Amino acid sequence: MAKSPKKKVDQPETIGEKNGLEGKRHYLGPVEKVSRFSDFDIHLFRQGKHYKLYEKLGSHVMEHNGVVGTYFAVWAPNASSIAVIGNFNGWNKEQHALSPRWDSSGIWEGWIPDVGVGEVYKYFIISNDGQHLEKADPFALWCEVAPRTASIVWDTWYEWEDSDWMNTRKEKNKLNAPTSVYEVHLGSWQRDPSDPERFLTYKEIAKSLVPYVKEMGFTHVELMPIMEHPFPPSWGYQITGYFSVSSRMGTPQELMYLIDAFHKADIGVYMDWVPSHFPGDAHGLYRFDGTALYEHEDPRKGYHPDWKSYIFNYGRNEVRSFLISNAIFWLDRYHTDGLRVDAVASMLYLDYSRKHGEWIPNEFGGRENLEAISLLKEMNIAAYTEFPDIQTIAEESTAFPGVSRPVFSDGLGFGQKWMMGWMNDTLKYFEKDTAFRKWHQDQLTFSLVYAFSENFMLPLSHDEVVYGKKALVMKMPGDEWQRFANLRLMFAFMFTHPGTKLMFMGGEFGQTSEWNFEQSLDWHLLEFAPHKGMKEYVKSLNALYRSEPALYEHSFSPEGFEWIDTQDRENSVLVYARKAIDETENLVIVLNLTPVPRPNYRVGVLAAGEWEEIFNSDSEAFFGSNSINTGKITATQEAWHGRKESIQLDLPPLGAIVLKRKASKKK
Repeated sequence: MAKSPKKKVDQPETIGEKNGLEGKRHYLGPVEKVSRFSDFDIHLFRQGKHYKLYEKLGSHVMEHNGVVGTYFAVWAPNASSIAVIGNFNGWNKEQHALSPRWDSSGIWEGWIPDVGVGEVYKYFIISNDGQHLEKADPFALWCEVAPRTASIVWDTWYEWEDSDWMNTRKEKNKLNAPTSVYEVHLGSWQRDPSDPERFLTYKEIAKSLVPYVKEMGFTHVELMPIMEHPFPPSWGYQITGYFSVSSRMGTPQELMYLIDAFHKADIGVYMDWVPSHFPGDAHGLYRFDGTALYEHEDPRKGYHPDWKSYIFNYGRNEVRSFLISNAIFWLDRYHTDGLRVDAVASMLYLDYSRKHGEWIPNEFGGRENLEAISLLKEMNIAAYTEFPDIQTIAEESTAFPGVSRPVFSDGLGFGQKWMMGWMNDTLKYFEKDTAFRKWHQDQLTFSLVYAFSENFMLPLSHDEVVYGKKALVMKMPGDEWQRFANLRLMFAFMFTHPGTKLMFMGGEFGQTSEWNFEQSLDWHLLEFAPHKGMKEYVKSLNALYRSEPALYEHSFSPEGFEWIDTQDRENSVLVYARKAIDETENLVIVLNLTPVPRPNYRVGVLAAGEWEEIFNSDSEAFFGSNSINTGKITATQEAWHGRKESIQLDLPPLGAIVLKRKASKKK
């Protein structure tokens, strides 16, 4: 793990006005031919095997002949000339021209004296066919606040204080550890209370977000894209600055401070990563040197019809180096604990969202994008080789085989995959009126048919609470009490189902309106009992999940799950067991999926002895009706559900209960 030395970072108060030079002509020394590239670097770059290009391309403050200046390097093989323009030279397009390397790599480079951290710049590119382009630096570490589009000379020096976390995170990130992820859009989790239009900075939001996640018991957060993006309604998924922290919320060091704070609180940080497409903004990657450099020239391969964006040319080696280096960059310089890779399905299939005749088959006549598949495998190999204690997680919605299987087993090499089928079936089921659920019980049981074919993460993400889909609690049928009881029940099914968990912000306290990226969550709802109860409920669910080995030790193998009864459709009751390595830690879960209480309901259990109810979603502490089972629950020799022993329970309305043998209670 590369460590950043201690260094104070120059952070000018007003970027673009450093030294009062904005709009003024400022004569600096000429560009000097300086290079950070070795021949081996160029070889790796051309082969698509350079995984740390961010150490070479971009802008780097460095000393040359005793003078501090900035080295600039950019890949633009189809340019006839390139100059660096900025406040430091009055945006003069002739003063600071870069030189092409002699090796025909397409890299232009040069060093300019007296240019340092905080300077604003772009590349002025004249293409071989005479186009004049002004482009942001693809490797810039920071940029101007939108709608401005220039890059800023910066660095990633930071004095990290998370060594305890980094030295032990292998235990927190391993597949048989509890993983409960809180998905966050930093710009709308909370705004400045005194000015709702103002984003909190990364450093400011750390003061409230980190202790909140800690209080709620989530093990990790997943940050929706924080890379620079020009269009806020894209939520960060239309990226122009792949190596740049979004300047809307502060500097790179302020984001590092936030991640550092999470780590010091024993919370992991996953980041969304978007290698599937990029927007066509004039200052971005699109036709960077006047040609389709990062994308395909043919729109049947290079244009995304759904998102009106452009698809990377995964077969071009230099683009592969760019993308893999970007994945490694966030793991390396920002100490992130994993990457959730967006829209993997769109990468895997050449005909994704395309009609007949709108796509080009691969060399074997098939629909699989062999170049993208190869890239994803190589990215995962590189990431896990460099950082074996991280996780990569695929958002992949098809039945593509082996997404979370090792590359040596012909898998894609991801650590986990989102279980989109579970999410869709579960939401469809819980949206139904409870009177009709008995005819649809298969929607809950079907997921166990394929639950162990991949390492699945169960997602209730931002995509399920936008565009008219309603907030989670408002999807539920019935009156207010029933809606909240249904949501608690669905969360209980999620947390006792095999797989890791992901919950989007607001769901944990029953946000009633759809997510709006332009405003804060409705924190005032916590003044009301149903929402306060829901928050306490999710906190308790996380505590249960983390404290019971049966719920996480076998998350991805069939040894950890067993159906006890799926046949009581008339009463809409499901009974199943979660199993630990130590069988005395095994659990029995009972779901009553209607609002009708079921007194004296008999359930087959795994073993004789006394059982106790260790969790009940109907507790009054959670805004429930407090139909709970207290006292002794003794298994009798009455065979039931194919078991030798059984117990009798009072099932709460729209309730979930978790049972454990008393003999296994820890002293």
